Amino acid sequence: MAIAKRLAAEFIGTALLLAIGSGAGIAAQRLAGGDAAMALLVSAAVGATGLAVLILTFGNISGGLFNPVLTLSEAWRGNLRADYVAPYIAVQSLGAVAGVAAVHAMYGLDLMMATPHVRTGTGLWLGEFVATFGMLCVFIGCGRARPVVAPFAVSAYVMVACWFSSSSAFMNPALTLAKAIGQAGALRLADAPAFVLAQLAGAGAATALFIWLHGTARRAVRT
Repeated sequence: MAIAKRLAAEFIGTALLLAIGSGAGIAAQRLAGGDAAMALLVSAAVGATGLAVLILTFGNISGGLFNPVLTLSEAWRGNLRADYVAPYIAVQSLGAVAGVAAVHAMYGLDLMMATPHVRTGTGLWLGEFVATFGMLCVFIGCGRARPVVAPFAVSAYVMVACWFSSSSAFMNPALTLAKAIGQAGALRLADAPAFVLAQLAGAGAATALFIWLHGTARRAVRT
């Protein structure tokens, strides 16, 4: 598959993923009447469903990654060309911002402004590490053993992680940075780097674990 087509799929898929997740979060908060548990349940279910649909839609073109840590993991395990990594991460980041911007425009919110939501501390960083570690375990394990159900397994895990993780389970550096801007931001921009580091650490630990568990040589990269 040509790199331009791959990048277009990753950009559009990531933008739609952020639009679905962010839009569902805003709508759920407005419609739940102050019931935080109901708002979380609805937004997590809608976001996870959207993720599965988007993976199925774009997976055969670009892999349906929509996440820099998945891109890095695929490259490390030999499933993605090394020279594709930087372009993939760039379009995923741009797509995430575009998706958030679209949602802010739909709901009449300001895009560029500081959010007051403070998210920092060891407990939150550990929660983000554990959530990302688990997502990579599901992504790699199911992708190898049960590729047909992998999109549904990853999406189900994402929904579960939204409930058990202390950090709200961002698990995606592009999503984290995009959600740090705008009136509906989920965390302060100053708090985002620590979240990204925790995500990279969790993804790296899971990838290393499964390279050891599988004990196989790197597979040839599809061009």
